[in-house]
Amino acid sequence: MENPINKIELRNLQIGDYMELKNSMSESYPEFRDSYWNKNELKRLLKVFPEGQLVILVDDVVVGSALSLIIDEKQAMAAHNYEQITGYSTFNTHNQNGNVLYGIDVFIHPKYRGLRLGRRLYDARKELCEQLNLKSIVFAGRIPNYAKFSTELTPKQYMEKVKSKEIHDPVMSFQMANDFHMVRLMVNYLEGDTSSKDYAILLEWNNIYYEKEVQLINAKKSVIRLGLIQWQMRPLNDLEEFFDQAEFFINAVSDYESDFAMFPELFTAPLMADYNHLSEADAIRELARFTDPIRKRFQEFAISYNINIITGSMPYLIDGILYNVGFLCKRDGTYEMYSKIHITPNEVFYWGMQGGSKIQTFDTDCGKIGIMICYDVEFPELSRLLAQDGMDILFVPFLTDTQNGYTRVRSCAAARAIENECYVAIAGCVGNLPKVNNMDIQFAQAAVFTPSDFAFPTNGVKGEATPNTEMTLIVDVDVDLLKELHEHGSVKIMKDRRLDLYEVKKLKQ
Repeated sequence: MENPINKIELRNLQIGDYMELKNSMSESYPEFRDSYWNKNELKRLLKVFPEGQLVILVDDVVVGSALSLIIDEKQAMAAHNYEQITGYSTFNTHNQNGNVLYGIDVFIHPKYRGLRLGRRLYDARKELCEQLNLKSIVFAGRIPNYAKFSTELTPKQYMEKVKSKEIHDPVMSFQMANDFHMVRLMVNYLEGDTSSKDYAILLEWNNIYYEKEVQLINAKKSVIRLGLIQWQMRPLNDLEEFFDQAEFFINAVSDYESDFAMFPELFTAPLMADYNHLSEADAIRELARFTDPIRKRFQEFAISYNINIITGSMPYLIDGILYNVGFLCKRDGTYEMYSKIHITPNEVFYWGMQGGSKIQTFDTDCGKIGIMICYDVEFPELSRLLAQDGMDILFVPFLTDTQNGYTRVRSCAAARAIENECYVAIAGCVGNLPKVNNMDIQFAQAAVFTPSDFAFPTNGVKGEATPNTEMTLIVDVDVDLLKELHEHGSVKIMKDRRLDLYEVKKLKQ
């Protein structure tokens, strides 16, 4: 990425966005530079259906949009062209009582393609369709590569070859990857579309949650998918090889539509091999030089793969003091730092690390979470403070060399889930690093722990990985079950505390 991206925002279109929208549209459709909507037409669209007009911004500049109307299914499936379905840009075809969301435009500025921003727009459209309780999303997609094959293939033959992946079409292939299916061929759909020979394909995405009763709009997500990475320690030639390995796992858990990806504590340690001739303290300070570049690349991964990434932990120098820190890289492009509060005797003796002093929860698009590094989970006061602040999920990246060390982390994590009525996810490193001092062997088994009540597994374990094997663990957790537990559980641990006798509170921050 040539220039770093600081923030991604997806929201409803506003009339003040017009010039930025116009500029991005003209760059996206160079062959239609003289036919995009004028400002008055945009005002009409916002007047009839404001909630259906979406834009995506990069650093506060509009770089893409998805625009739509609500129409009746019969009208959507009948023969029509673009002018007819938009009411010749009057948008009088919009029917608030219709049952289909009809997409009239979607684009991403060419400069920002490859970041999966288009997928975000489509996901937002699907969410809107579900919230408005509409039956499906329908639109006619261009086939801009057809002109290259028109002398040898009929439009129908071209459709079939795109469907079977013999031919890649930039529009059709993308739509099918987003679960749209082809309905039929549209003739003379968009006048002047020479690359498509004026053809289009009518596409549909079905809302499987369609019901007679309308769902609440903007309902919060209940089921959160966690992707935990059990990282194999292995020699690495350079930082780019490290990034390749990390991106492989991010891609893997993202393909399963995970909301979070979590790496283990100090999983960057293989990069310390080049400094093994130095003392342990000097070597880890050399490793700390990689921390900022790693954080920046992980921010890019979070944007590109549309996933929140918990970067495990890594050494970090602040004013000459060495800390064990990690970063929550959010899929909107922003990030926050967390630090290990309790430093182990080993970290003090070999590396001269010091503990952080900030105890906090983090707001995400999946609710409020907490993050504690390894040893911190063995101190119940910390997680209790986070639970009191509304935490639903506690993430614990760890690094343990022996099985008894792992047992301490695992047992304490399971206890934190029960006593704080929350989910706790742990992930560590496996394997060995024979050429890195003080990082010889590792033992780990990633797992997700739950409270112990009827709505949860009887053993309090939602999922666990194979011990000491490089792999991912994908687990769904339902935060609505926690709300039910808080109010109607067999026991109500958070509510039944004797605050007249004791309490846990922060002394300073």
